[in-house]
Amino acid sequence: MRQPLTIPPGLTAFAGRSPDWADWLEGLPRLVGQVVEDWDLAYDGPPTHGQCALVVPVRTVSGRPAVLKVGWPHPEAEHEHLALQHWRGNGAVELLRADPHRHVMLLERLHREDLNDLWDIEACQVVAGLYRRLHVPAVPQLRTLTSYTTRWTDGLRQMRKDAPVPRRLVEQAASLGEAFAGDPDSVGAMIHTDLHYDNVLAADRESWLAIDPKPLSGDPHYEVAPLLWNRWDEVLASGDVRGAVRERFFAVVDAAELDEDRARDWVIVRQMHNALWCISAARDGLDAGGRDWVTRCITIAKAVQG
Repeated sequence: MRQPLTIPPGLTAFAGRSPDWADWLEGLPRLVGQVVEDWDLAYDGPPTHGQCALVVPVRTVSGRPAVLKVGWPHPEAEHEHLALQHWRGNGAVELLRADPHRHVMLLERLHREDLNDLWDIEACQVVAGLYRRLHVPAVPQLRTLTSYTTRWTDGLRQMRKDAPVPRRLVEQAASLGEAFAGDPDSVGAMIHTDLHYDNVLAADRESWLAIDPKPLSGDPHYEVAPLLWNRWDEVLASGDVRGAVRERFFAVVDAAELDEDRARDWVIVRQMHNALWCISAARDGLDAGGRDWVTRCITIAKAVQG
């Protein structure tokens, strides 16, 4: 009989997020045990976790190393298995098996090494190389980027006048968002939407593979922004924040052969959406972390414009 799985303390701490989280975590050992039994897997190392999933190293009945990913049920992860299934391991981790009803996937095992240890410009170029392989025609089940953009643009229009964001940027992002929402080129490609340095891992069959997609039917130019706001300490340490942001922006745009103006406009829209969410969530006013985040959003939106 297999031993019951011990959930990492860092994940169990998420029980305080909500009653639904607490219930899910309480049932997680039993769920994992059932899947391991059903799929004839064997535990093969201590589990790890991210913000919304447990990852358990396992071996298949043939001895192949793999990981069992058990996700917290939420809309962003609903179609992850569809994207991985469609990519068939081309630029992304290979999906070996999935049970969407139980929110579990069996994935090829990758290494823990990610792009954070590479020079940021080299890392941007690696991601740009993955874009060409991942941006295939979207499967019909995916939600559209424009359906979200329309709602978020409405939110920008309703942002209070005294919000700590330059009104010029808010109006600019709202105008661009409206234009994108009506543009047929804003949908149709399968986009990852969260492709940054942590979500690309080293592998045996290739140097680097993408993980953890939050797929939409959208515009490839939407993908650039996470490469600008992550690893922010390095941007600040450069002594030239504007120059460091622009260097990353042009590195990925040039390597991926994206349209510069379209990529820039999506960065502006996406950064103002990020600021909107942060401000809207801070009912008692922004704390220090919130102020830093909104400042980062503004800085990036300004930097890409010259």
